[in-house]
Amino acid sequence: MTGMVVAWRQIMHRSICIRMSSLQDYHMDIKAAKKAVIEGFRRTDESLLQESTKGNWQDGATAVCVWILGQTVVVANVGDAKAVLARSISTEGEGVVDETKSQLKAIVLTREHKAIFSQERSRIQKAGGSVGSNGRLQGRIEVSRAFGDRQFKKVGLIATPDVHSFELTKKDHFIILGCDGLWGVFGPGDAVEFVQNQLKETSSATLAVRRLVKEAVRERRCKDNCTAVLIVFRH
Repeated sequence: MTGMVVAWRQIMHRSICIRMSSLQDYHMDIKAAKKAVIEGFRRTDESLLQESTKGNWQDGATAVCVWILGQTVVVANVGDAKAVLARSISTEGEGVVDETKSQLKAIVLTREHKAIFSQERSRIQKAGGSVGSNGRLQGRIEVSRAFGDRQFKKVGLIATPDVHSFELTKKDHFIILGCDGLWGVFGPGDAVEFVQNQLKETSSATLAVRRLVKEAVRERRCKDNCTAVLIVFRH
């Protein structure tokens, strides 16, 4: 997988970010790839539940990941972590558009899983769980899908991701993957504009994403998990 963000909900609100090796040259049927992602999420959840039982802890994690197979991008998520694509809105020809000069629009690639949403609420209630007046599962956690959180697994919490794919074009410039803390202080368009400006200054994805997180934590006073991965396409 090209990028993955996992946000752990713990007492200290630790965040970890896993940057995985590129599989652009790995050829796989997209339908099979999606099945593999779903199975990977299932096994990850199963492993985390086993470890949490052994260690007698009850933490959980949300996640978003991007897998690039040639020109196809597979996106998957559980919980409230998001992936946002920056795409040029320029209509000048069909050539490569410089992301540092063109106007970019933000496209949210993921769907949040929160207990308060009607589709998720209905599924939770069918599983025997409830959504409190505060919009939280069993009145306690906001998300309705996550790894771990074993105490909620019997009342509707699942780790099945939403998975979809799209074809890259020359107008697609970068993807920001971030956990909920980042998006709590940055709107999608705001984040895309910030990263674009950083790429103008540094031409470095590493510096750009570090500055994005620094801005979120130090300047915008993010008090939640704040982890991000930036994937820049070089067409």
